[in-house]
Amino acid sequence: MGRITASKKQLKGDPVYGSILASKFINCLMYDGKKTVAQNVFYDALRVIETKIADKSPIEVFVQAVENIKPNVEVRSKRVGGASYQVPMQVQKGRQLSLAIRWLLSAVRDKKGQPTFQKLATEIVNAYNKEGTAITKRENVHRMADANRAFAHFA
Repeated sequence: MGRITASKKQLKGDPVYGSILASKFINCLMYDGKKTVAQNVFYDALRVIETKIADKSPIEVFVQAVENIKPNVEVRSKRVGGASYQVPMQVQKGRQLSLAIRWLLSAVRDKKGQPTFQKLATEIVNAYNKEGTAITKRENVHRMADANRAFAHFA
């Protein structure tokens, strides 16, 4: 049963900053196994961020941006006696990270008319400043959870 999975144990830090988060993000950004392309996009985006936010290192900005996107609560569907309720629940650490990365990437991919590295840089800077599409998504998820607080006892 020794199947290799994309687990935390296997993940190595990225070549430039040695950051586990960065290498995870690059892996999620990658299409068709083209890692060098994904790395170039990511590092180009960080270079753009460096010019926009001078007082912090770009990797710190990226880490803070992902932290800002992570959701604390989300709604999960739960069947209770034939009715489905949207029950607010705490989000586990691993899921927080994967949701944050997914939202950031979908925000980047939904934008049109710019090179990807530029869209990525813009979105990361926006998330760092607690604005932009990915943050909006997080706010909506939190709002949904808040609206369904009445069903919290089903959790």
